Amino acid sequence: MTFTEPGSPLLSISEATVVKSGKRILDNLTLNVLLGSHTAILGANGSGKSSLIKLITRQYYPIARRDDKPTVSILGKDRWDVFELRSFLGIVSADLFQDFIQLPETTGIEATLSGYFAAIGLAPHHKVTDAMRQGAYDALDRVNARHLENRPIGEMSTGEARRILIARAIVTKPIALILDEPTTGLDIAARDRFLRIIRGLAEGGTTIVMVTHHVEEILPEIEHVIYLKSGRVLADGSKSQLMTAKRLSELFDAKIALHRSGGYYTAQVEEPSLPISP
Repeated sequence: MTFTEPGSPLLSISEATVVKSGKRILDNLTLNVLLGSHTAILGANGSGKSSLIKLITRQYYPIARRDDKPTVSILGKDRWDVFELRSFLGIVSADLFQDFIQLPETTGIEATLSGYFAAIGLAPHHKVTDAMRQGAYDALDRVNARHLENRPIGEMSTGEARRILIARAIVTKPIALILDEPTTGLDIAARDRFLRIIRGLAEGGTTIVMVTHHVEEILPEIEHVIYLKSGRVLADGSKSQLMTAKRLSELFDAKIALHRSGGYYTAQVEEPSLPISP
């Protein structure tokens, strides 16, 4: 089995502890995700989801283990050249979105092409080939965003900008895509369009890892669920095992009612009726 075959390890984190300002934001975290296993990592705000993304992207570094064994392994390797890794793994995070907002003049095609260089936009030293440009057009077509190729990021809606970032993430044809809170700021219609795009990528063979606190974002294709709480894994199992009202209530520390329709979930916090003042 090669490291890119379904069933081989995509992401392995073993006993990862990250400390910031004297606080453990990830606490002895251990989890595993396999290629071909579409996965949702679900947790409340402050559970460590963003820290997990930064651990994967090497923005955060864990405390070294006493046995000196690797803490983070991606596709079976703990050491990667960032440009080589980008050809296998696409990441769309909240930080990335904010970075591009700071470059409002960057066009859709420029942002997409920057994925080849693991950069925020294009720089004069980036040499774009005809093959790269065609690859960027293909990526824009896959997310129905070809019409945005010449539009500046600053003139796009939030949903349009998110589609461009997805195009940027898939321009190198990665085998896996990690999405961090991908529908934040989108209205209902834009969210629906966005999730349909992600479903298409999943059906096309791209492994999807969705990091979120919204159960509504858990796609029908997702079967593996990991609950994150206080920087640790609370539960890890199949969607049928973990997507229950009881388990969600434990995760969010609230009594939650869970409903499923058309393969998607909705959740509602159940509160006691309050008396209405006369």
